Amino acid sequence: MGGAAGKGESSEMMWVAETKLEAKMVEAMQRRASEGTAMKSFNSIILKFPKIDESLRKCKGIFEQFDEDSNGSIDHEELKKCFHKLEVSFTEEEINDLFKACDINEDRGIKFNEFIVVLCLVYLLKDNATALEAKSRMGMPNLEATFETLVDAFVFLDKNKDGYVSKNEMVQAITESGERSSGRIAMKRFEEMDWDKNGSVNFKEFLFAFTSWVGIDDMEDDEEE
Repeated sequence: MGGAAGKGESSEMMWVAETKLEAKMVEAMQRRASEGTAMKSFNSIILKFPKIDESLRKCKGIFEQFDEDSNGSIDHEELKKCFHKLEVSFTEEEINDLFKACDINEDRGIKFNEFIVVLCLVYLLKDNATALEAKSRMGMPNLEATFETLVDAFVFLDKNKDGYVSKNEMVQAITESGERSSGRIAMKRFEEMDWDKNGSVNFKEFLFAFTSWVGIDDMEDDEEE
């Protein structure tokens, strides 16, 4: 996974996307940001945590269905079959990019929390009727509503609508919520999101932080007796 490519610390803006996938992600998020957000405050995001958590955990059934050898992770071929079944028409290159981007521990397999991030990125990138129908056909009609909430939360934080959340934007969002010691909380939350420490957070980093906040990444440890 590459380091920060020419991203300036001092200037608040103009982050440079490092991969084609990130560029598409940012572009899709900018489009979505132009539509506005229903979120009113950072607290309103936190209040949705339990419902989002419950909905994401229901993805476990989909995950197990595609983890054909039941080894706790989805390999490249299994992911291709998953997309085929969900009627997501990604190119070979797009699937490779997505696999590489979401296999964060680089063990050549997509774990459950990584799978959730994959699905949510697919939702963002393929914001069209077939993608939505496919998810409903998987028997999870409320899943796209959950993904939409996550997209909405990101748009709320991304005040300048450039497709990234900066440290200042995070501080602004949490300060607005009237939280005492908000500056410290904002910095801690931001550090949890900014994995590559380049001062900006893209939607993928936000999603991984989110699954961690609601405890999804602890789930496998509980089950591996």
